[in-house]
Amino acid sequence: MAAAKTTSGPGGSIAGAARDAILAGVVALGIFGPLVGLKTEQNMQNELVITTRWGLVAIIVGIVIAGRFLLTTTIWPAMTRNKMRDKPAATAGEIAFRARLARWFAPTGLVFLFIYPALMVYFLGFQGSLKWVDNFGIQILIYVMLGWGLNIVVGLAGLLDLGYVAFYAVGAYSYALLATHFGLSFWLLLPLAGTLAALWGIMLGFPVLRLRGDYLAIVTLAFGEIIRLVLINFRELTNGSAGISSIPKITFFGIYSFELSAPNNFAKVFDLPMSSAYYKIFLYYLILLLALLTAFVTLRLRKLPVGRAWEALREDEIACRSLGINTTNTKLTAFALGAMFGGFAGSFFAARQGFVSPESFTFMESAVIVAIVVLGGMGSMIGVALAAVAMIGGTELLRELDFLKAVFGEGFDPDQFRMLIFGLAMVLVMIWKPRGFVSAREPTVFLNERKSISGSFVKEGHG
Repeated sequence: MAAAKTTSGPGGSIAGAARDAILAGVVALGIFGPLVGLKTEQNMQNELVITTRWGLVAIIVGIVIAGRFLLTTTIWPAMTRNKMRDKPAATAGEIAFRARLARWFAPTGLVFLFIYPALMVYFLGFQGSLKWVDNFGIQILIYVMLGWGLNIVVGLAGLLDLGYVAFYAVGAYSYALLATHFGLSFWLLLPLAGTLAALWGIMLGFPVLRLRGDYLAIVTLAFGEIIRLVLINFRELTNGSAGISSIPKITFFGIYSFELSAPNNFAKVFDLPMSSAYYKIFLYYLILLLALLTAFVTLRLRKLPVGRAWEALREDEIACRSLGINTTNTKLTAFALGAMFGGFAGSFFAARQGFVSPESFTFMESAVIVAIVVLGGMGSMIGVALAAVAMIGGTELLRELDFLKAVFGEGFDPDQFRMLIFGLAMVLVMIWKPRGFVSAREPTVFLNERKSISGSFVKEGHG
């Protein structure tokens, strides 16, 4: 008599799950075998020698097999059962708790952001706080600002822009060129960089007025690549792939400088011990204020007619036209304002780094910014900020995971696997929260009472 088949969930079996897991392992072996298992190194005779890392390949393939088997037998059946089961309605206490949490989350987070450098200095000292203020604080806030700028185009207006890094590059190179050649101040060049980026946003907006969806994504992707190739090949202006170096630092409105040799150096004026931490803390508060300015302007614009026109355009362009809304102006204002904030972030990036090159503005940067907006929840300011913290902060934390060398060997560099872990994390988040961290959203205009709209009531792919 044939043995009874042991089921692993709705419509599945242990044997089928095992076959599926083995097949996934074979595919993983075919992919990671040559990529991870074979490594070329240069010996003393300048010859390339192939070294093998089959143990690491075996670990990766084992993880893939175990993960696929676990997904098939446990996780996916549980998710199917949860979808089929009716969810109980939230009680009055749960609704009140969520309302209090939402009310206090933003102010508490804002207070923490302002005292973050002081906490790092208190616990780690001036020199110990440099990494945490710069690599985590400043780096994350730059991407928060970029995410909020792109959120205007993608989250509010519903226009998929894959070339947003081009405006970031325009702002960076505008500041770098004008500051190095003409010696202009950052405070003069900041609005100028934003204006130039906004003009390029309008230039991008005109040719794509009739495009939406995949076609718009392809054109904006091409625009970003065109800007990068111009930066590489226009050597007379941009110095090509060598980039622009010796970009002046930002001063405190010309009153205090952070150059060590300057007579009005901040530390000298206040008789403080010399440290580069003062400049990093100053940059932290500057990018924090720029990010808050982006959030303030965006929230105010959402309540104006142009903001409501963006949301109408996102939901249904045909209905938007039938209501008499000028979709041309609506799209151009979205592109221009989103590009302007990208230009602001780019000028700050150039001043912070002191060096810019086309390598900093590849398509991968645009992909990361778009991923931040999508994972955070399109149109949600808090969601985009949380996604930037998770993605950028998570990748920075990989540099600190030295204990993994004890597992994979001394030659293991966790930073090399950053994009692999990044991709896996995105897949898991999309399975867990397909509409982003904050899937519910509140209408900009409401009558008597503000009510959140669940993501389940919004058509897939439209908001």
